[in-house]
Amino acid sequence: MPANTTHHSAHMGNGVTHLQSSELQSFLQSLRATLAAIDFAYESDMETVRKSSVDELFKQATIRRLQEQHRERRMPCVAQLERLQERIQARAA
Repeated sequence: MPANTTHHSAHMGNGVTHLQSSELQSFLQSLRATLAAIDFAYESDMETVRKSSVDELFKQATIRRLQEQHRERRMPCVAQLERLQERIQARAA
């Protein structure tokens, strides 16, 4: 199962402004790894469904559900990643 993104959100609030540059880079790396794990799990699940011999209507419904779950799981992590990248860029300027 992919890494839990709730761990990241606990640190992403006001505390991110107090993180050192190396900590920001480490957190950025962690977020990217979390996204990669989410994407890998999604692709793996999609492959399993596509290769399945179940009814095509059931397969299509499952694919739509997997797509929606994938978007929902990624959204908080992507938002955190964007905020963190903005912080890093602001520090570099």
